[in-house]
Amino acid sequence: MKAVILAGGLGKRISEETKTKPKPMIKIGDMPIIWHIMKMYSSFGINDFIICCGYKSHILKQFFLELLLSEYDHDLINKNLIKIQATISEPWNVTLVDTGLDYMTGGRLKKIQKFLGSETFCFTYGDTLNDVNIKDLIEFHKINKTLATVTSCIPPEKYGILHLKDNKVVAFQEKPENKKDWVNGGFFVLEPQIFSLIENDSTVWEKEPMNKLVDKGELSAFRHYGFYQPMDTLNDKNKLERLWNEKNPPWKNW
Repeated sequence: MKAVILAGGLGKRISEETKTKPKPMIKIGDMPIIWHIMKMYSSFGINDFIICCGYKSHILKQFFLELLLSEYDHDLINKNLIKIQATISEPWNVTLVDTGLDYMTGGRLKKIQKFLGSETFCFTYGDTLNDVNIKDLIEFHKINKTLATVTSCIPPEKYGILHLKDNKVVAFQEKPENKKDWVNGGFFVLEPQIFSLIENDSTVWEKEPMNKLVDKGELSAFRHYGFYQPMDTLNDKNKLERLWNEKNPPWKNW
């Protein structure tokens, strides 16, 4: 099974880091967050990756060429594609596809359709970590037989909560988890029929396509109660960095 990773956005909310690099190349520890995501997939036997590049794509390409230290074919006619066959550092096949600077998430996904054929595939964002069991997620998708499955997660609360009575604080909760709402945690499993729901390059995957799947009863939710942390801001990045430095980060299963 292949895993598709979105890695082309501008990452404006964490511009302190993305002025010089694409968001998935922001480091957690000594390695970029996209490496952590791929290591997680690889631990479940998924080693075939298609990466949707865009903003500063040359940095992603250079990283994988240097990381994998393998033979590679650079198609000089089609300059938007580099294929890498990993033979040394990681057991990965990586296809890097330039999906443009301004395309939306659905448009980027549509750009790599030809690399997937008629296969079921995984799909996720290049800026989110969690400890979801990918094997269980795929099995859940097969059992439910819908066109799409999304991992639903409980979001971490970003701010401490003050409980007030008159002018006094009567209780304080430091960043409690929101136990009521489920959010799109990324880590999808998709059938190739979903491409028919993507109209053009400006289609946002999380809007029209997902809403159409809901209307058709074709979107299943795999509830994940464990760790979930998107990297939207510098504070999020610093939190992930602290967890990594504690030597037992919850997403590290390799």
